[in-house]
Amino acid sequence: MYHSGFRRSGREWFSSLPACLLLLSVVLFSTSSDIHNQMLHFGQQMWSGYYKLRTDPVQPECNYKVDIDAAVERELAQRQAQDDPMAAMLGETQVNPADVRTAVERKVEDCRQSHLQYEQIKDKLTPGVKIYRSVELFVADLIAFGLKAQKFILIILVMLCAITATVTRHHIAMRAMETRLDYTVAHVLQVIANVMLLGSSAIFRQSSLNVQGNLTSQELLLHNMWVIGFAALTLASLYRLFRVPDDLREGGKLGKAFLAVPLYTVMCLISGSYFILIGHSSGIGIYLGKMMELSDMFLNVSLYVWVGMMLKQTRLATLVFNVFRPWHMPPELLAVVAVLVAAIPTAYTGASGIFVIAAGAVIYSELRAAGARRHLALAATAMSGSLGVVLRPCLLVVIIAYLNREVTTDELFGWGIWVLMLTAAMFCTVVMTVNRQSRLDLAPASTALPAMIQALKPLIPYVLVMAGVVLVYRFGLNVTMDEFSAPRLLPVIMLGILIYEHVGLKNNRGRTRGEINHQGLERSVRFATNDTTAEIGALLLLFGLSVSIGGVIERSNVMSLFPETFGSVWAAMLLMVVLLVILGMIMDAFGAIILVSATVATIAYASGINPIHFWMVTLVAFELGYLTPPVALNHLLTRQVVGEAEVLAALEEEGTFYQRHERILMPLIAMGISLLLVAFVPLFFYA
Repeated sequence: MYHSGFRRSGREWFSSLPACLLLLSVVLFSTSSDIHNQMLHFGQQMWSGYYKLRTDPVQPECNYKVDIDAAVERELAQRQAQDDPMAAMLGETQVNPADVRTAVERKVEDCRQSHLQYEQIKDKLTPGVKIYRSVELFVADLIAFGLKAQKFILIILVMLCAITATVTRHHIAMRAMETRLDYTVAHVLQVIANVMLLGSSAIFRQSSLNVQGNLTSQELLLHNMWVIGFAALTLASLYRLFRVPDDLREGGKLGKAFLAVPLYTVMCLISGSYFILIGHSSGIGIYLGKMMELSDMFLNVSLYVWVGMMLKQTRLATLVFNVFRPWHMPPELLAVVAVLVAAIPTAYTGASGIFVIAAGAVIYSELRAAGARRHLALAATAMSGSLGVVLRPCLLVVIIAYLNREVTTDELFGWGIWVLMLTAAMFCTVVMTVNRQSRLDLAPASTALPAMIQALKPLIPYVLVMAGVVLVYRFGLNVTMDEFSAPRLLPVIMLGILIYEHVGLKNNRGRTRGEINHQGLERSVRFATNDTTAEIGALLLLFGLSVSIGGVIERSNVMSLFPETFGSVWAAMLLMVVLLVILGMIMDAFGAIILVSATVATIAYASGINPIHFWMVTLVAFELGYLTPPVALNHLLTRQVVGEAEVLAALEEEGTFYQRHERILMPLIAMGISLLLVAFVPLFFYA
C-alpha cells in the first residue's frame, strides 16, 4: 500500500530508498569524473601552472647564496682527500678545476631555480586558489572512493534487490504461481538453491583464506558481504515459504509446479549440483565473484533498468502512440510501427528485456485498444525490444567491443543499422502477409496529418528537456552522448522529464485517454524505484547464475567436443547459428556474451568467419533465443508486465494452429528468417 506525501511503506524505507540512493551514488561517482576533468581545465585557465598548485610547495633546504670560489676550493680539497690509487693505476689525471667549477655553478643555479619556483608557487597560493583547490581535491577523492566502492555497491544492490524480489514474489519463472502446490514447490527449491549459494560463498571464502593466506581487508569484506547477503536471502526465502498467500487455489499438478520455479533457482540447482559432483563446491561462489571484475557493467545494467522504470512513470510512450493514432492504422500495421519505434528506446535501455519491462504494458494496451487480437499484441510486445540491440548506444555492443579487440563499437553499430533494416523488413513482411485479418485502410492524409502534427506538440517539451541535458553535459562537462556516457546521462534525462511533468503538468491530471495521471515528482521516482528494486533483483541474480552456468559449460569441456577450426566456413557458421540460439534460450545476454567471447568466438575467427559478421549473427541469434521456447525470456517478461490473465485468455482463443500460437510463431518466423539471411548471405561475398 502506498501512502500520500512523503510517507513510505516498510519496503520503501528498507529497500527502495537505499536502492535509489545507491543508484544516485553511481551516477554521482561517474559524473564526478567529468566534473573533475573540467575543474582541472578551468583551474589551468584561471591560474597558469595550476597542476603545481594542487599541493603545498616544500621549501628547498639548499643554499644558493654561496661563494662560488670557496665552494670550488672545498670540493677540490674533498676530492684530493679521497685519494684513489686505482685511478692512478688506470692512468686517470688529477681532477680538472674547471670541471669542478662548472658542476658547482650548475648546482647553485639549480638551487636558485628551486627557491625561485617555490616563491612563485607560494605567491600564487591565494585564498581563492586554496578554496578552489580544496573543492577540486575533494572531487578527486570522491572519484577515488567511487572506484573503490563500485564492487561493494554492486553486492549491496544485488542482495538488497534479490531479497526484495523474493519477498514480493517477483522472480522470473516460466509461469506464475497459481496453486498452493506451485507455491510450495517453488519456494522449497528456492530455499535449497539459496542454501547452495550461501554454502558455496562460505566455502569460497574459507578456501581463499587457506590458499592466499592473509586476504586484504577489501577482499575479506567482499567475501563477508556475499556470505551475509546470501544468508539474508535464505532467511527471506524461508519467510516466504511459511507465509503462504491466501489468494492461491488448492491442488495443482507437480509438472506445472516445476514450471513456476524461478529461473535463477533452476540455474543454481544445475550449476551447484554439477560443482558438488566434481568436488568443486566453491564453484558458484567463484563465478559470482567474477561479477566483480565487470562491476561497472552490471551497475550500468541497474541504471538502465532504473531508466526504464522511470520511463514507465512518464507519459512518453502514450504520447508517441498519440502521434500515430489519427491514421487509424489496422492493428497489424500499428504493431509494425510500435516495434520499429521501440527500437530506439531499446538501444538506450541496454537490452531487449529491460525495454519490455519498461514499456511492454503500454504497447500491449495500445495495440489492444486499436483492435489487435491478443496473440498479435503479445507477439509485438515480446518483440518490441528485439530490433534495437544493434543500435548505438546499446550496452550489449559496448561489452562485445570491450571483451573482443577484433571489433570496435563503430564497426558494430555501423553494420547494426543494416541488420535493423533487415529484421524490420522481415517482421513487417510476416505481420502484413501471414494471417492478416484487417484491411489496409488508413485515414485520409488531409485529416490525419493535421491531427498528427497537433499530437507532436506535446512531445516538444520532452525533446527540449533531453536536448537541454545533453547540451549541458556537452558544453559544461565536455561529454558527448554516446555508448560510453549514456548510462550516466540517461538517468539525469529521465529525472529532468519527471521534473518537467511535475512542474508543467501539476494542474493537468489525465488530460486525454490513456495518459498516466500526474503523481508528483517524489511519488513518480518512488514508484519507479519500487519497480526497479524487484526487477534488478530478478535480473541481476539471473545474470549472475547465467555466469555460473557458463562456468559449468566451460569446466565440463563441452566446447572441446568441437574442433578448434572448421575446414568449411559454411559448416562453421551453421554450427555457430545453432549453438548461439541455444545459448540465447538458456542464458541472459550479458552472461552469454562473456561465455561466447571466451570460447565460441575463437573457433569462429579461426574458421574464417569475419569478427564483425560473427557478432552481428550472435546478437540476432540471442534475440531469437529469447523468443524461443521452452524458456523464451522476452515472452516471460511480457507475461509479467501484461498479466497472467491476458495470456491465459489468449491461450483459450480458437482458430487454426498458427492463430492459436501466433504470439510464439510470428516472432520465430521473422527473427528466424532474419538470422538465416544475416548468417549466410555475407558468406557469398568473403568466404
